[in-house]
Amino acid sequence: MFKRARFQFGSLRTKKRANGPDAWEFRFYEDTGGKRIRRYITVGRASQYPTAAAARKAVQALLLKINSDAPQRALVGLTLGTLMDRYIQEELPERYSTRVSYLSLLNRHIKPKWGDIPLDRVKAMVAEDWLKQLDLAPKTKAHIRSLMHLLFRCAERWELMETGRNPIALVRVKNCTKRLKRPRVLTVEEFYKLLPFLREPYRTMVITAQCLGLRVSEIVALRWSDFDFERLTLLVERSAVKARVDEVKTEYSRDEVPLHPDLAHILLEWRERAPFRGDTDWVFGSPITGKPYYQEHIQKAHLREAGKKAGLGAEIGWHTFRHSYRSWLDETGAPMKVQQELMRHASIQTTMNVYGQAMLKSKREANSKVVEMALRGAPLPREVAPAIAAR
Repeated sequence: MFKRARFQFGSLRTKKRANGPDAWEFRFYEDTGGKRIRRYITVGRASQYPTAAAARKAVQALLLKINSDAPQRALVGLTLGTLMDRYIQEELPERYSTRVSYLSLLNRHIKPKWGDIPLDRVKAMVAEDWLKQLDLAPKTKAHIRSLMHLLFRCAERWELMETGRNPIALVRVKNCTKRLKRPRVLTVEEFYKLLPFLREPYRTMVITAQCLGLRVSEIVALRWSDFDFERLTLLVERSAVKARVDEVKTEYSRDEVPLHPDLAHILLEWRERAPFRGDTDWVFGSPITGKPYYQEHIQKAHLREAGKKAGLGAEIGWHTFRHSYRSWLDETGAPMKVQQELMRHASIQTTMNVYGQAMLKSKREANSKVVEMALRGAPLPREVAPAIAAR
């Protein structure tokens, strides 16, 4: 007959160590091959967890795992903080930039407010009101909401709560796609003004960004072997954030992009002067560390300073060139599907809505044609009519 697993709470005790301060030790049973084997793990120093309650709180995520087959009634009072701990241990994405972003949202916003709240006491309206009061951009609030929703989805999958009872599913974040600040888009003339104030390798990096529309994390992670100068193509297949190399942002980001002969010539000229020239070397490797550059430092110390010297203001950043690239594609009359492919977006809506900003000159020309159509056949005031007729 099937024997239902019993919930085990384990036991804690302080253990004296020959070298070093006393530490908390957690003891529990683990089923292996039909046998129950006692396990021991060190939780942390006694000074780190001054009370047994503090030490037990630190092992709650482990308890969830070892009691996955236990009756759910034993989990009454399970807190969101415990759920977060297990999520961090088992589900946190491996991509460095994503991990850092998620941990920041969890530790700075979600855990301080909700860490000690039982799962069954998290209510949709309370969470929605809390998000409204946060002094953050709507997009950041949407990220927090999505991460909380993901936590409760994990709780459902781990059978820590009933399926379909995710309270965050009802939470709304208004204007989550609305930008607080309109992205800067450079005209061709403004781009030319900027270049003389940039020294190498930043000048070539900026030219590459504007000519290909790459993300800066992709630019700093380029190797010479990614280029096929005979076929005039570039394979984008990795990114780097804070010198940590990882996969590209999405599967759609990994793609081959065309390389114009003039840009290829500029890159080959840079290769003759670059500190690293081997096929497996970084195209823009730091001569000090031998690793990819920190893009944040370049933006602050070089791009924004160059923007001020060129009379363009201090708003110039790496994403300026990606937005400008999309707008310049519009100027060429490139079909929207082609633009999506060149931007390497999974959705054409992202290309149209997030990066869609026509240049003023194009908008003026298009508007003028409509105005001319409207006014040529309309009765006009006497003083205006001669001016229209003269055109």
